[in-house]
Amino acid sequence: MSLFKQLLIAICLFLVVAFSGSFMVSLESSRAQYVNQLRSHAQDAATALALSLTPNIDDSAMVELMVSSIFDSGYYASIRVVDVATDKTLVERTGTPDAGSVPRWFVKLIGLEPAGGDAIVSRGWEQAARVEVVSHPMFALAKLWQSALGSLGWLLLCGAVSAVLGALLLRRQLKPLDYMVRQSHAIARREFLSLPELPRTPELRRVVQAMNQMVEKLKALFQEQAERSEKLRIESYQDNLTGLANRRYFEMQLNARVSNPEQASSGYLLLLRVRDLAGLNQRLGGQRTDQLLKAVGEQLLRECARYPETQNLVTRIRGGEFAVLAPGLVREEALQLAQNLEAALASLHATGATDVASVAAIGLAPFIHGDSPQAVLQLGDQALAQAESQGEPGWACLEHSASASVGDDHHAWHTLLDRALDNQRFELYFQPVVAAQDTQMVLHYKVLSRLLDDQGQSIPAGRFLPWLERFGWTARLDRLMLEQVLKQMVGHEEALALNLSSATLADPQALNKVFEILRAHSNLGSRLTLEIGEEQLPEQAVLEQLTRRLRELGFSLSLQRFGGRFSMIGNLSRLGLAYLKIDGSYIRAIDQESDKRLFIEAIQRAAHSIDLPLIAERVETEGELAVIREMGLFGVQGQLVGGPRRWG
Repeated sequence: MSLFKQLLIAICLFLVVAFSGSFMVSLESSRAQYVNQLRSHAQDAATALALSLTPNIDDSAMVELMVSSIFDSGYYASIRVVDVATDKTLVERTGTPDAGSVPRWFVKLIGLEPAGGDAIVSRGWEQAARVEVVSHPMFALAKLWQSALGSLGWLLLCGAVSAVLGALLLRRQLKPLDYMVRQSHAIARREFLSLPELPRTPELRRVVQAMNQMVEKLKALFQEQAERSEKLRIESYQDNLTGLANRRYFEMQLNARVSNPEQASSGYLLLLRVRDLAGLNQRLGGQRTDQLLKAVGEQLLRECARYPETQNLVTRIRGGEFAVLAPGLVREEALQLAQNLEAALASLHATGATDVASVAAIGLAPFIHGDSPQAVLQLGDQALAQAESQGEPGWACLEHSASASVGDDHHAWHTLLDRALDNQRFELYFQPVVAAQDTQMVLHYKVLSRLLDDQGQSIPAGRFLPWLERFGWTARLDRLMLEQVLKQMVGHEEALALNLSSATLADPQALNKVFEILRAHSNLGSRLTLEIGEEQLPEQAVLEQLTRRLRELGFSLSLQRFGGRFSMIGNLSRLGLAYLKIDGSYIRAIDQESDKRLFIEAIQRAAHSIDLPLIAERVETEGELAVIREMGLFGVQGQLVGGPRRWG
C-alpha cells in the first residue's frame, strides 16, 4: 500500500476515533443531565400535586380529577395517591407515551430509566396520604435522539471536510515522492531527470537533494564515458586533417557492404586522387596543401549529401586519395556524381584555392554482393589510372564483368516490387539473437525480409531495398512486414525484433498508421521491439517523441548497426532503449585487431553506466565470440550462432 494511502487511512481512523469519543462523551453528558431533569420533574410534580390535594383530600372525586389533570399534562409513567394509614391506593393513573421516531435499539443503548418523586398530603397536623409520581423518560429519549442525529451529522460533515483537506494536503506534500518514483523509473530506462523545485518540508527536501545529486553524478559519469569513447573513436577511425573517416573505417565498411547478405547491395566505389601531391607541397607549401585537401573533402561531403546511401561513407584513405562508398547507386547516378564532383572542383579552382581540376582524377568501379574487397579496390585503381592517363574528362567508369547481374533495369525492378507489395510476396526470415555467455538461450529473433521473384527465388534485402528507397515504397514494406510479424506472433511466444526505415519515421502519416496497427495489438508489446538503423536516426526531439509513444503502447525501441555516430551516445540516456546493437564491421576480426577491442570496451563502459545492454552483430568466428564474452557484452547475433531461416 502506498504511503499516501497509509497516511490518509491513518488520518481517517484518527478522525473516526476522535469524533466517536467526542460523540459518546457528549451523549453521556446529555444522558446524565436528562436523568437529573427527570428526577426534578417527578419531584416537582409530586410536591405540586400534594399541595393541591391538601384541602381536598377527603373529596375522592376532586382527588381523582386533580390527579388526572396532572397526569394528562405531562410525560408520566404513573401517578398514585396512597393512604398513609392503610397503605391503600386511593387514586392511580398509569400509561406509556408513544415512542415516536426513536428507534428501539437507541432506547436500549441509552438505557434511560424512569425517575420518581413523592410528597405527603396533610390533614391538619396529620399525614393523610402520600403522592408518588414516576416521570416517563420518553421525552428525554426523543430529545437525545434529535441531539444525537444533529451531532452525528455535524461530525460526519467535519470528518468528510477534514479527510478531503487532509488528502489534498498529503498529495501536495508527497508530490516530491511521486517525482522521485518517476526519477527511479527513468533511471531504470536509462534517463536522468532532476527535480528543479525543492519541497519545503525539511525531510523531503533532504531526500530530493540526495536524489538529484545521485542523478547528476550518474549523468556526469555517463557523459564522461561517452566523451572518452568518442575520443577513442576519432583517434581510431577518423582522419585528423579533414575530419573524414580514415582508411581503417573505409575497409571495414567495404567488407560489410559486399559480404553481409542482409546489408550488401550493388553500388559504386568512387576513388579521387590529387595528382603530384609531393609537387604541390613543394610549390604551395604544407599549410596550403593541407587547406587544399580539406577543401576537397568538403566538396566531397557537399556533393555526396544528395545521396543518402553515401552517408558516413566518405573517407580519406591516404595522402591525396579519397574514397566514397555508394551502395545502391546505379550507373547513371554514379556518372552524375562524378560529373558534379568535377564541376565542384573546377569551381573550387575558380575561387582561387588552387588549380585542382587539372590535377584531380576520379575513378568509378561497380561492385555487387559476393565481390571480394580486394577485387573492388583493384577495379577502382584501374578506373583511377585510366582517368589520370586520359586527361579530359577527369573521370573514368569501368564496367563490371558481372554487371548484368546487378539488376539496373529500372522498369523491371519497379514492376517486380510493385507487384510484390500488392500481393504480399515477401517472406519472413528469423535470425536468433542469443546471450553471449550462453548461446543456447535465445533473447529474441531478428525479423528479416526476402523478396520472391517471378521464378519463386528469394532475393535478399540488400538487393531490393535500394530500389524501394528510390521508388519511395519503403514505408509500404514496413507496414506489410509489421502486419505479417504481428500475425506470426499470435502463434508463438518468442520475442521478435523488426526494423523500421527512415522513410516511415520521416512521414507522419505512415508513422501514424504504424501506431494504429501497434495500438490494435498492444497485448503483444512486451514481445516486439522495433529497431532503427544508426544511419536512419531522425532528430533527437523526434526520436524522444517516438520512444515515448511506443512506451505508452507497451512496445520498446532499440538501435542497430551502431558505431559510426558514437557522438550521439550522450543523448541515448533520455531514450530508454531496450538494447544497442554494435555494427558488425567493428566486430569482424576483433580478436586480431586491438583498436576495435579498445573501441568496443569504451562503448561497453559508457553503456554499462546507464545499464544499456549491448549486442554484437555479425559474429562469425569463435575468436570473436571469445573476445565478446570476455568484454561482458549482453548478446550476439551472427552466422556463428544461427543464420536467417524460415519459421519452424
